[in-house]
Amino acid sequence: MAISILNNISALAAENQINLTQTSLQKTLDELSSGQRINSGADDAAGLSIANGIQANVSALTQSVQNATAGTGMLQVADGALSQVTSLLNRAVTLATEAANGTVAPGQFTAMNNEFSNIVTEINSIGSNTFYNGTQVFSGSALNVFMGDGSQTMSVSSTLPTLTAAGLGLNDAAATSTLYATANPTVATSNVTIGTKTYTFKAAPAGQGDVQEQGTVGASMAALVAAINGTDGVNTANTKVTAALVNNNTIQLTAIDPTVAGATITSTVGSGPFGFSSGATFSGGGTAINLLSTTSAATVLTAANTAVQTVATDRGNLGASINQLTAATNVVNTQIQNLTQSESGIMSADIPTAVANMTKYNILQQTGMAALSQSNQMQQAVLKLLQ
Repeated sequence: MAISILNNISALAAENQINLTQTSLQKTLDELSSGQRINSGADDAAGLSIANGIQANVSALTQSVQNATAGTGMLQVADGALSQVTSLLNRAVTLATEAANGTVAPGQFTAMNNEFSNIVTEINSIGSNTFYNGTQVFSGSALNVFMGDGSQTMSVSSTLPTLTAAGLGLNDAAATSTLYATANPTVATSNVTIGTKTYTFKAAPAGQGDVQEQGTVGASMAALVAAINGTDGVNTANTKVTAALVNNNTIQLTAIDPTVAGATITSTVGSGPFGFSSGATFSGGGTAINLLSTTSAATVLTAANTAVQTVATDRGNLGASINQLTAATNVVNTQIQNLTQSESGIMSADIPTAVANMTKYNILQQTGMAALSQSNQMQQAVLKLLQ
């Protein structure tokens, strides 16, 4: 090789190797300081893309666990409230059993009935005042808990029961509803709404208008009365009216208990078979069940025992939903563990290897600097030829 002073090739080679060593050493130091093998897209573009996707899945699944925890909490609140209702119902059974005994003195019925009334009031209070995170628990609506990571999702649903003493059969008091027309009910297909139920008129011969509840079959005004009273097997209203009187364009609904205020209403709107006055109200039904006699106590006892079974069924349904959420949470936690392990295998630095590399590159950096120094000294040796 010719001796030249224009270019110091060995020095350039040594400098290039020092730069490569410095880059590798910096990458190794980044791994050790961050604990990650991939600190930028340049380190491993494909690996970074996969790891970021897994991290998104883990984030979604982690929130799913929180969703399930919140759903479980709401169901547990409902179950705890129903547990208290069961205690109240057991007390009602005890009172009714005591009141049904023929040895009870007349004055004692009042005391037992007062306590029973308090039980009814407390059950209604629990039903209307039990909340979870600002949401009424006993709403009768569906609780949908969303869980998943986008690629796979599932929804755990549970129906929250309604809770009222009347719903449990402990308060058969006169009910009040509103009668109004959504259209002039003088022709077939006109609608009439009573409370929350809508009824549709059918064509009828010779001025005898017929009406049917939407979705069911009814042949006459008797069907409307049955639907209002909840005896049609579909409607569960508590409005207790007797047979309606129909005279041309007038319909009259009469409550079972004629002493109830507003028990009878007569509507005369329209010129067809029927007419309804907008906003008219009617009441029906007798008085609330009570413990004022041995006969009524027997009625309360039957109703209370039935209510206990109803609440037990509701609690069983809630418990099944809680178990389902717990099982789903366990599955999601396992997914989180496995995905995190996969993501860690891609992203985590191999610390022993990184330490060995750091030692290697530190030595190479020192030897490279020594080689560069030696290359510079070789260039100066040309001067000896001129002596």
